[in-house]
Amino acid sequence: MSIPKQPRQLMINLMYLVLTAMLALNVSAEIFQALKSLNNGLEQSALILENSNNVIPKKIERLIRKDPEGLKPYADAAVSVQEYARILCDSIDAIVDYMIDASGDGNGLVDDGDYHIIYNEAGDELSRSLKGEKNKDITTRFLVGTEPMQDKGKGRVLQDLITTYREKFLNLIDEASREEYTKKMVLEIDESWKNSADKHNWSHYNFYQMPLAATLPIFNKLKNDVRATEGLVLNYLLNQCGGDDEVFTGFNIISSPRKNYVIRGEKYKADLFLGAYNEVPGAISIKVDGKELPVRNGRVKYQKIADRTGVHKFRAEVSIRNPVTGKITVEAAEFEYEVGERSCNVAAEKMNVLYIGVDNPIAVTAAGVPSFELNVRGEGVKLEKISNGKFNAHVHNPGEVFIVLSGGGLTRTSFPFRVKKIPDPVASLGIGPNANGGRMKSGTFKAQQGLFALLEHFDFDAKCNIMSYRLTRVGYREDPIDNLNKGGRFDKMSRKLIDRAKPGDFYYFDDIKAKCPGDSAGRKLPALVFKII
Repeated sequence: MSIPKQPRQLMINLMYLVLTAMLALNVSAEIFQALKSLNNGLEQSALILENSNNVIPKKIERLIRKDPEGLKPYADAAVSVQEYARILCDSIDAIVDYMIDASGDGNGLVDDGDYHIIYNEAGDELSRSLKGEKNKDITTRFLVGTEPMQDKGKGRVLQDLITTYREKFLNLIDEASREEYTKKMVLEIDESWKNSADKHNWSHYNFYQMPLAATLPIFNKLKNDVRATEGLVLNYLLNQCGGDDEVFTGFNIISSPRKNYVIRGEKYKADLFLGAYNEVPGAISIKVDGKELPVRNGRVKYQKIADRTGVHKFRAEVSIRNPVTGKITVEAAEFEYEVGERSCNVAAEKMNVLYIGVDNPIAVTAAGVPSFELNVRGEGVKLEKISNGKFNAHVHNPGEVFIVLSGGGLTRTSFPFRVKKIPDPVASLGIGPNANGGRMKSGTFKAQQGLFALLEHFDFDAKCNIMSYRLTRVGYREDPIDNLNKGGRFDKMSRKLIDRAKPGDFYYFDDIKAKCPGDSAGRKLPALVFKII
């Protein structure tokens, strides 16, 4: 990934890295508000970039009057640039709108029915949140697909669009400068997924089992990349026409916090800097809550101890002097951040029990604790780390075990889990309503290949095997004939007995023994009795 030199784009990329780290922790519900704040910041930045880009084509139109015939291709290219950016942003918005509606009221529109809205007594809206903000099914099914390895979700379509239009943007730049701008262009598909051990493609890496609210900042980051690339190419075309003849066209304030969600006792830290359409010379004055702060390289450092939980706001005011006209322009904006308490949780992903002999998936979350500082330890249980926040627990003896979390300022916390053996399987002869005993047609009976052990209503990936059983045939007015069968499949003697089946015969399967994962010895299962009809 190329490293942009513009402070605005650096801020966007840093915010995106913070989001990625948060997602790697499999964050809990406590930080959904932080994700919302991050998403709002990215939306604001994208709007600033879009407004900035809309000014440049008008400048190009003025400049081509000097040489209409020679410079017209650059004006035409500027139209194409904006069209490419519009197509990409509209495609991203269509994906987001579909998921919001599908996880909301599903009426085909993004409206109030897709949100939880809280009103005061006067009927004024106090807050709103997406109904499907925690929905992981819509992101996985729509973006990744039912088979992640096949890469047939909407994420693949978006990936191909980005790759295609990146080339279209580059083709608008003269060949002599194309290599230089290839390095500058931030619109690209991040190939970090290739370093992942369990993710098969870009869509699988970014969207699989991600809550809807956690994917929205990713899409807005992509829109920022589109708008930044649009601006990069438009400024190139502007320079080819003779360059900008204005100092700046407008600006806004951008807050770049280290993180929007902090723990009580920590410091809230943020960079406040000017997001301008072009480089702004002259003196800049920035005040926060009325107090002027020292400006260095167009930005100030703001920090405050987070001594109270809840949502907090601060007001920033920027004054800038145009060195050409001497005019002073003042802009103000309000920003917010949330302060919370540290908390943690451990949950068995399948059920609140650990089973002997199988992988027990465990999700570990600790809101407000960095992943590299979180210590996860098992007492009586072996933990195999799969990824950040994901473990497989292995247990060997029935009873109770503990998973202990500590580190990162978190008080040592133990979570108890019960340990059980895998439940007894059910011996079955084929499938169907009478597979566990009863009346069976002779043709159906003869078609069976042996007994197998079925784990009913057990969600884990485990298989039990039949060790042995005694098969007895009692024919009509005949003496019983039996055979001790080793394994589940019928041996030669059992096969002969089965093939002799005729209406009126009885077959008994008893002394059935099966072995499941984690068992040191076989289990005895209930007998089966079949009457041949």
